[in-house]
Amino acid sequence: MKLTNCAIYKSDRKTDYYLYLRRETEQEIDFSCIPETLTNLLGKLEYVMDLELCESRKLAQAEVKEVIESLQESGFYLQTPPKYERVNFIENSKL
Repeated sequence: MKLTNCAIYKSDRKTDYYLYLRRETEQEIDFSCIPETLTNLLGKLEYVMDLELCESRKLAQAEVKEVIESLQESGFYLQTPPKYERVNFIENSKL
């Protein structure tokens, strides 16, 4: 079973937005893989934790296979709030 190591950061601008970044070594995290538009959107990133991912692991708000594929292809994965929360927020803001 192959493990994918990553570091997780949260956005200081966007509530419940988490950025998973591939970790090559204990010290190395490649922030250069993040597109500038995404960096501007998220603002300052605050470290949350390190995580080892494998296909059998369960994640609360993301499909682990999708996360692993994105980390391997792009070097990062952006976890956004669940859709139902965004819909409820939009509907409630009209009240």
